[in-house]
Amino acid sequence: MSLHRYMLSLAYNGAHFNGWQRQPNAPSVQQTIEDNISLVLRQPIQIVGCGRTDTGVHASAYYAHFDTDASLPEAFKRRLNKLLPSSILIQEIYEVSDQTHARFSATERTYRYDLTGEKDPFRPDTISIYPMLGQVDPDLVRATAALLLQYDAFLPFCKTHSDAKTMRCDLRQAEWVMHEHRWSFHVSSDRFLRGMIRLIVGACLRVGRGQITLSEVDRALEKQQALPGAWSAPPEGLFLSRVQYSDMADWHVLF
Repeated sequence: MSLHRYMLSLAYNGAHFNGWQRQPNAPSVQQTIEDNISLVLRQPIQIVGCGRTDTGVHASAYYAHFDTDASLPEAFKRRLNKLLPSSILIQEIYEVSDQTHARFSATERTYRYDLTGEKDPFRPDTISIYPMLGQVDPDLVRATAALLLQYDAFLPFCKTHSDAKTMRCDLRQAEWVMHEHRWSFHVSSDRFLRGMIRLIVGACLRVGRGQITLSEVDRALEKQQALPGAWSAPPEGLFLSRVQYSDMADWHVLF
Protein backbone atom coordinates (compact mmCIF):
# COMPACT_ATOMS: atom_id res chain seq x y z
CA MET A 1 0.00 0.00 0.00
CA SER A 2 1.37 3.42 -0.92
CA LEU A 3 2.04 6.12 1.63
CA HIS A 4 -0.32 9.06 2.03
CA ARG A 5 0.81 12.44 3.35
CA TYR A 6 -1.54 14.30 5.65
CA MET A 7 -1.19 17.88 6.87
CA LEU A 8 -2.60 19.03 10.20
CA SER A 9 -3.50 22.61 10.97
CA LEU A 10 -3.58 23.12 14.70
CA ALA A 11 -3.36 25.55 17.60
CA TYR A 12 -1.77 25.13 20.97
CA ASN A 13 -1.12 26.89 24.25
CA GLY A 14 2.56 26.29 24.92
CA ALA A 15 2.53 27.28 28.58
CA HIS A 16 2.89 23.73 29.91
CA PHE A 17 5.12 22.31 27.16
CA ASN A 18 8.86 22.44 26.68
CA GLY A 19 8.39 23.78 23.18
CA TRP A 20 7.25 22.07 20.00
CA GLN A 21 10.10 19.60 19.48
CA ARG A 22 10.18 16.19 21.16
CA GLN A 23 12.41 16.19 24.25
CA PRO A 24 13.97 13.17 26.00
CA ASN A 25 12.71 14.06 29.50
CA ALA A 26 10.14 16.83 29.14
CA PRO A 27 6.65 17.18 27.62
CA SER A 28 6.47 18.65 24.12
CA VAL A 29 3.65 19.43 21.70
CA GLN A 30 5.14 17.14 19.05
CA GLN A 31 5.33 14.12 21.32
CA THR A 32 1.80 14.66 22.65
CA ILE A 33 0.32 14.71 19.14
CA GLU A 34 2.48 11.85 17.85
CA ASP A 35 1.54 9.59 20.75
CA ASN A 36 -2.18 10.18 20.24
CA ILE A 37 -2.17 9.78 16.45
CA SER A 38 -0.22 6.55 16.93
CA LEU A 39 -2.87 5.40 19.38
CA VAL A 40 -5.74 6.10 16.99
CA LEU A 41 -4.03 4.59 13.92
CA ARG A 42 -2.46 1.71 15.89
CA GLN A 43 0.94 2.25 14.32
CA PRO A 44 3.97 4.41 15.16
CA ILE A 45 3.61 7.88 13.63
CA GLN A 46 6.18 10.64 13.41
CA ILE A 47 5.11 14.18 12.54
CA VAL A 48 7.14 17.01 11.03
CA GLY A 49 6.32 20.53 12.18
CA CYS A 50 6.58 23.82 10.30
CA GLY A 51 9.13 25.10 12.82
CA ARG A 52 10.31 25.00 16.39
CA THR A 53 8.72 27.08 19.11
CA ASP A 54 10.46 27.55 22.45
CA THR A 55 9.17 26.63 25.88
CA GLY A 56 6.10 28.71 26.72
CA VAL A 57 5.53 29.96 23.15
CA HIS A 58 2.14 29.42 21.51
CA ALA A 59 0.64 28.91 18.06
CA SER A 60 -2.77 29.92 16.77
CA ALA A 61 -1.96 28.58 13.30
CA TYR A 62 0.61 25.78 13.10
CA TYR A 63 1.12 23.07 10.45
CA ALA A 64 2.60 19.59 10.69
CA HIS A 65 2.60 16.63 8.33
CA PHE A 66 2.86 12.87 8.71
CA ASP A 67 3.02 9.89 6.36
CA THR A 68 1.12 6.64 6.73
CA ASP A 69 -0.07 3.74 4.57
CA ALA A 70 -3.31 3.66 6.56
CA SER A 71 -6.53 5.38 5.58
CA LEU A 72 -7.71 7.78 8.24
CA PRO A 73 -10.79 6.42 10.05
CA GLU A 74 -14.10 8.23 10.14
CA ALA A 75 -14.27 11.02 12.71
CA PHE A 76 -10.46 10.93 12.97
CA LYS A 77 -10.25 14.60 13.92
CA ARG A 78 -12.96 14.32 16.56
CA ARG A 79 -11.35 11.22 18.08
CA LEU A 80 -7.93 12.85 18.10
CA ASN A 81 -9.18 16.05 19.71
CA LYS A 82 -10.96 14.04 22.37
CA LEU A 83 -7.68 12.36 23.31
CA LEU A 84 -5.53 15.47 23.19
CA PRO A 85 -5.32 17.84 26.19
CA SER A 86 -7.40 21.02 26.10
CA SER A 87 -4.25 23.00 25.32
CA ILE A 88 -4.02 21.48 21.79
CA LEU A 89 -6.68 21.73 19.08
CA ILE A 90 -6.53 20.04 15.67
CA GLN A 91 -8.32 22.50 13.39
CA GLU A 92 -8.29 20.76 9.99
CA ILE A 93 -6.71 17.75 8.31
CA TYR A 94 -5.69 17.78 4.64
CA GLU A 95 -4.38 15.22 2.20
CA VAL A 96 -1.42 16.77 0.38
CA SER A 97 1.20 15.90 -2.21
CA ASP A 98 4.18 13.93 -0.99
CA GLN A 99 6.25 16.90 -2.16
CA THR A 100 4.57 19.23 0.36
CA HIS A 101 6.71 19.55 3.46
CA ALA A 102 5.44 21.31 6.59
CA ARG A 103 8.76 23.02 7.22
CA PHE A 104 10.59 23.34 3.92
CA SER A 105 7.58 24.18 1.72
CA ALA A 106 6.49 27.12 3.87
CA THR A 107 6.99 30.43 2.04
CA GLU A 108 6.13 32.84 4.86
CA ARG A 109 5.61 32.76 8.60
CA THR A 110 3.94 35.43 10.72
CA TYR A 111 4.31 35.86 14.47
CA ARG A 112 2.46 38.10 16.91
CA TYR A 113 3.77 39.28 20.26
CA ASP A 114 1.15 40.48 22.75
CA LEU A 115 2.13 42.87 25.51
CA THR A 116 0.25 44.60 28.31
CA GLY A 117 1.19 47.18 30.89
CA GLU A 118 -1.24 45.79 33.45
CA LYS A 119 -1.71 42.39 35.04
CA ASP A 120 -4.31 40.31 33.18
CA PRO A 121 -5.95 37.63 35.36
CA PHE A 122 -7.62 36.06 32.33
CA ARG A 123 -4.47 35.63 30.21
CA PRO A 124 -1.64 34.89 32.67
CA ASP A 125 0.10 32.50 30.26
CA THR A 126 -0.67 34.09 26.89
CA ILE A 127 0.28 37.73 27.20
CA SER A 128 3.51 39.32 28.39
CA ILE A 129 3.22 41.77 31.29
CA TYR A 130 5.52 44.79 31.02
CA PRO A 131 4.77 47.14 33.94
CA MET A 132 7.02 49.90 32.50
CA LEU A 133 4.90 50.21 29.35
CA GLY A 134 3.79 53.69 30.37
CA GLN A 135 7.42 54.81 30.24
CA VAL A 136 7.91 53.63 26.66
CA ASP A 137 7.84 56.13 23.77
CA PRO A 138 5.57 54.53 21.13
CA ASP A 139 7.08 56.58 18.30
CA LEU A 140 10.55 55.23 19.06
CA VAL A 141 9.19 51.70 19.24
CA ARG A 142 7.55 52.07 15.81
CA ALA A 143 10.73 53.61 14.40
CA THR A 144 12.80 50.66 15.62
CA ALA A 145 10.47 48.20 13.92
CA ALA A 146 10.51 50.24 10.69
CA LEU A 147 14.32 50.27 10.73
CA LEU A 148 14.39 46.47 10.53
CA LEU A 149 12.76 46.52 7.10
CA GLN A 150 15.84 48.27 5.70
CA TYR A 151 18.01 45.22 6.37
CA ASP A 152 18.19 41.62 5.21
CA ALA A 153 20.62 40.15 7.80
CA PHE A 154 19.91 40.01 11.54
CA LEU A 155 22.84 38.74 13.59
CA PRO A 156 22.03 41.23 16.42
CA PHE A 157 18.74 39.36 16.88
CA CYS A 158 20.00 35.79 16.91
CA LYS A 159 20.66 33.86 20.12
CA THR A 160 24.28 32.96 20.71
CA HIS A 161 25.49 29.47 19.74
CA SER A 162 22.97 29.28 16.91
CA ASP A 163 23.67 26.69 14.20
CA ALA A 164 22.13 28.90 11.48
CA LYS A 165 24.19 28.86 8.28
CA THR A 166 23.09 32.38 7.34
CA MET A 167 21.69 35.40 9.16
CA ARG A 168 19.70 36.51 6.11
CA CYS A 169 15.91 36.77 6.35
CA ASP A 170 13.45 38.32 3.92
CA LEU A 171 11.57 40.46 6.44
CA ARG A 172 8.24 41.54 4.93
CA GLN A 173 6.37 43.04 7.90
CA ALA A 174 7.48 44.56 11.21
CA GLU A 175 4.67 46.59 12.73
CA TRP A 176 3.38 47.56 16.16
CA VAL A 177 -0.37 47.89 16.80
CA MET A 178 -1.06 49.87 19.98
CA HIS A 179 -4.26 50.25 22.00
CA GLU A 180 -3.68 52.03 25.33
CA HIS A 181 -2.27 49.37 27.71
CA ARG A 182 -2.17 46.57 25.10
CA TRP A 183 0.37 46.45 22.30
CA SER A 184 0.98 43.81 19.64
CA PHE A 185 4.01 43.35 17.40
CA HIS A 186 3.37 41.67 14.03
CA VAL A 187 6.30 40.35 12.01
CA SER A 188 6.45 38.27 8.81
CA SER A 189 9.40 36.70 7.02
CA ASP A 190 10.40 33.74 4.91
CA ARG A 191 12.40 32.49 7.92
CA PHE A 192 13.42 33.52 11.42
CA LEU A 193 16.58 33.07 13.44
CA ARG A 194 16.68 31.38 16.84
CA GLY A 195 15.13 33.72 19.42
CA MET A 196 14.86 36.51 16.83
CA ILE A 197 11.40 37.87 17.57
CA ARG A 198 11.76 38.06 21.35
CA LEU A 199 15.11 39.82 20.93
CA ILE A 200 13.53 42.30 18.49
CA VAL A 201 10.69 43.03 20.92
CA GLY A 202 13.25 43.51 23.68
CA ALA A 203 15.24 45.96 21.55
CA CYS A 204 12.13 47.93 20.58
CA LEU A 205 11.15 48.36 24.23
CA ARG A 206 14.69 49.30 25.27
CA VAL A 207 14.85 51.98 22.57
CA GLY A 208 11.42 53.20 23.64
CA ARG A 209 12.62 53.58 27.24
CA GLY A 210 15.84 55.32 26.27
CA GLN A 211 18.07 52.44 27.41
CA ILE A 212 19.68 52.22 23.96
CA THR A 213 19.38 54.51 20.95
CA LEU A 214 17.94 53.92 17.52
CA SER A 215 21.40 54.74 16.16
CA GLU A 216 22.90 51.89 18.19
CA VAL A 217 20.42 49.45 16.68
CA ASP A 218 21.14 50.82 13.20
CA ARG A 219 24.89 50.47 13.76
CA ALA A 220 24.55 46.90 15.09
CA LEU A 221 22.55 45.92 11.99
CA GLU A 222 24.97 47.69 9.66
CA LYS A 223 28.01 45.99 11.20
CA GLN A 224 26.18 42.73 12.01
CA GLN A 225 27.29 42.72 15.62
CA ALA A 226 25.56 42.10 18.93
CA LEU A 227 23.66 44.87 20.71
CA PRO A 228 24.99 45.85 24.14
CA GLY A 229 22.94 44.32 26.94
CA ALA A 230 20.56 42.49 24.59
CA TRP A 231 17.33 41.46 26.31
CA SER A 232 14.92 38.76 25.16
CA ALA A 233 11.25 39.46 25.93
CA PRO A 234 9.45 36.68 27.86
CA PRO A 235 7.92 33.80 25.87
CA GLU A 236 4.32 34.14 27.12
CA GLY A 237 3.30 36.81 24.62
CA LEU A 238 4.60 35.09 21.48
CA PHE A 239 2.32 33.31 18.99
CA LEU A 240 2.97 31.77 15.61
CA SER A 241 -0.12 33.21 13.93
CA ARG A 242 0.13 32.41 10.20
CA VAL A 243 2.01 30.11 7.82
CA GLN A 244 1.78 30.32 4.04
CA TYR A 245 2.40 27.63 1.41
CA SER A 246 2.41 28.17 -2.36
CA ASP A 247 0.29 25.07 -3.03
CA MET A 248 -2.36 25.49 -0.30
CA ALA A 249 -5.09 25.82 -2.96
CA ASP A 250 -4.38 22.22 -3.96
CA TRP A 251 -4.74 20.75 -0.48
CA HIS A 252 -7.73 18.45 -0.06
CA VAL A 253 -9.66 18.93 3.17
CA LEU A 254 -10.60 15.62 4.77
CA PHE A 255 -11.86 16.71 8.19
